[in-house]
Amino acid sequence: MTPVEIDVQRPKGDEGGGRRHPNTCPECRSHYREDELRHALRVCAQCGHHFSVGAYERIEQLTDPGSFVEVGGDLRSVDPLAFVDLRPYTDRLLDAELATGLGDSMVAGQGRIVGRPTALAVMDFAFMGGSMGSVMGERFCLAADLAIEQGMPLIAVTASGGARMQENILALMQMAKTVGAVDDLREHGIPYISVLTHPTTGGVIASFAALGDVVIAEPGALLSFAGPRVVEQTTGEKTSADFGRAESNLRLGQLDSVVPRRALRSELAKLLMLFSPAEEEPTGDHAPPPPPSERAGLGPAERVRNLLRLRGRRG
Repeated sequence: MTPVEIDVQRPKGDEGGGRRHPNTCPECRSHYREDELRHALRVCAQCGHHFSVGAYERIEQLTDPGSFVEVGGDLRSVDPLAFVDLRPYTDRLLDAELATGLGDSMVAGQGRIVGRPTALAVMDFAFMGGSMGSVMGERFCLAADLAIEQGMPLIAVTASGGARMQENILALMQMAKTVGAVDDLREHGIPYISVLTHPTTGGVIASFAALGDVVIAEPGALLSFAGPRVVEQTTGEKTSADFGRAESNLRLGQLDSVVPRRALRSELAKLLMLFSPAEEEPTGDHAPPPPPSERAGLGPAERVRNLLRLRGRRG
């Protein structure tokens, strides 16, 4: 009898016959225990792939232990439109909070990075795709107000699929609201650092995420208003392999730098040191000051970008 050979083929990422485990690298298929992946800052040790990071874990990675104090944590979205798609909006909000332990897609507050105070606004993609609703916009504004009140820089870490459709025009209004908060920061001379992570799209990239005095991104992050699939379906043209990725945005002048996650805390500490030196440290060097003509009109953000040789990189 002729032996029967059966060739079973499964799609990439489906070795177990089901959905890929969240701790399995989608690039090289390496698998990690939760503790070792967390210890590695959720970066694949084999290929460098950057896994998603929750808001509180991101804050833990960046800030000094025990230094973070949250603001606006009691704010929750309401349902003024009584929105129902396949399920009521209120049910989706409840499920998202139970699954993530978050009240909304952004956590705001203040903390210290290597001893230097900073306001923080950190997004979590796990909460309804990091969507931007009224509470998210309010929390960003609270962080901006805190930065102005305390005279410290604001750092935003974004991860979003765009505006939350269940809140309709109320969600779109947050674009103008957050841009207004950034304008307030600039009027008061407060530095604003924007860190873009995968993915940052839609109304978030079209508003406050792209407006930092210094804008940096993690490697491989998708940073675009619409993703490549939507662009291809709309235009009928094939996009490039790196369309919307951080490296492409850097090449086109939309970013100041691309920073791996393992170096992100030290990079932010360097920026904070330049923006706001610690009280015990000198605020200048021994070199003679530049002529008044060169100093005129330069705010703190421009001076720091000059020091880091970032001026002129973004159009």
